[in-house]
Amino acid sequence: MAMTVGEVIGLPEVQRGDPEVLSSSRWSDPIRWLHVGDVADLPSMLQGGELVFTTGVGLGRAPKRYLQGLAHAGALGLVVELGRAMPTIPASLPALAHELDLALVTLHRQIKFVSVTEVVHRRIVADQYDEVAFDRRVHETFTELSMRRASIGGIIDAASRMLNLSVVLEDLAHQAVATSGGSAADLLDDWERRSRGTPADWAVTPVGPRGEEWGRLIVPVATDHRARTSMVLERASAALAMSRMVERSRSGLHQQAQSGLIDDVLQGRVADERDAAARAHALGLRKASRYQPVVVRVARSRLARDPVVTQRRNAELLDAVAHAVNAAGHTGLFAGRRDGEIAAVLALNSSRGGVDKALADMGERLDADVRRVGGITRTVCAVGTPEPELTDAIRGVAEAAHVAEVALAMPPNPRWYYRASDVRLRGLIALLGDDARVQRFAETELKPLLDLGAAGDVDLLREYLSLAGNKAALAARRHISRPSLYKRLAGIERTLGVDLDDAESMTSLSVALMVVDARRGVDPVLGKSGI
Repeated sequence: MAMTVGEVIGLPEVQRGDPEVLSSSRWSDPIRWLHVGDVADLPSMLQGGELVFTTGVGLGRAPKRYLQGLAHAGALGLVVELGRAMPTIPASLPALAHELDLALVTLHRQIKFVSVTEVVHRRIVADQYDEVAFDRRVHETFTELSMRRASIGGIIDAASRMLNLSVVLEDLAHQAVATSGGSAADLLDDWERRSRGTPADWAVTPVGPRGEEWGRLIVPVATDHRARTSMVLERASAALAMSRMVERSRSGLHQQAQSGLIDDVLQGRVADERDAAARAHALGLRKASRYQPVVVRVARSRLARDPVVTQRRNAELLDAVAHAVNAAGHTGLFAGRRDGEIAAVLALNSSRGGVDKALADMGERLDADVRRVGGITRTVCAVGTPEPELTDAIRGVAEAAHVAEVALAMPPNPRWYYRASDVRLRGLIALLGDDARVQRFAETELKPLLDLGAAGDVDLLREYLSLAGNKAALAARRHISRPSLYKRLAGIERTLGVDLDDAESMTSLSVALMVVDARRGVDPVLGKSGI
């Protein structure tokens, strides 16, 4: 940030001259340059924004005209070192300086002007270099985002990171479309009212071609770097406008082609691997040793009854998934299957950390980007078995779709992606949990124990079954004696009327507990609510 007049006077190199401030005008203005000179026509050499240091020789016999010349040239102020050339300042100069809106300072001791210029100019040049470097970084970042067709969220996130400030994208109705930085709950509190009366200290940039603006980018706080903030918002606005323009011209045809290829393979209309691969690569799928089937499913806060609204929301979901995958450095084919479900076949970029890390990072990005689509309350990413043949990977979407459906029915889990091994029987139970016959089965198996309200016995039974009936291991885990454990297990047997050592009884009770746990959102490990 540029130095102000006051900051220059506050430098130790200037303070050694015992400065006296006769006019504090322009005190907070940033200086463009520090100029040292003693010639009478010095004002003719200035370009504006300078702070002038002089021994007073140049003031000569016409100090008033000299000061007026400085003001006319756009200088910010004058620092006069008193000495032989000018022992004192004329009494009228302070008032004139104030009238001309110039800073005026006298130095009562001699200083080395070169020491001051070195410090100030080094700071000015460093600031200018920082600005050039920042401009270059902004240009490269948003150019790359545009080339990668980054999502709206990715562009907003980039702007927020560069400014280290909260950024909001709103539409013409002052509804927040995307946010980044800070707590969204705090940031968007009463947003529409606040936005309609936009405070003067907010930085605001329209988004879209002139006369066809479709939104605004806003930094809803005051900032000391106003010019830098405006520049970042303008570049982000251009990236958003370009992204929307590209999507309008390409996404319809492009997505139709990708969906058509996936449908052709699934319906058996395309069986040849070479034909399918050629079409896929022409549509942007990178060649890979293995292709990864992926399905993203979402839950929404409310269902849309209007089919047009449903179609629009699914199109937005498909765009969000595609953008998140591309922004993560992967390529893929994408298709909307049913409401709230997107299928994809990906060529993963797993060069950093392997496939598992690539999937975890992508799942995290998908969760963040997809949740920005209106009304979505939860999202799951499910993966099938990777295949070396593209056609086999496309057919593997069915496996991933089953895993996604089951995972969405399970209690929320801090997992960025699911495989078939992550859902298994417990996932199937979660999927069938609303079936009255399943619920009746669970109630029949556990009703006597549940009616007693013996939560401790239910937890004990859960642990016993999870250890496959190993009583010694259960006693050690519970830190109780075996006789005490045997007594409690015998009580559970009497209550339920079953033999806990019987394999079929253990299986039946395990399934019944899974049904109860799924319905109540119980963590199968902790025996507590995982929601």
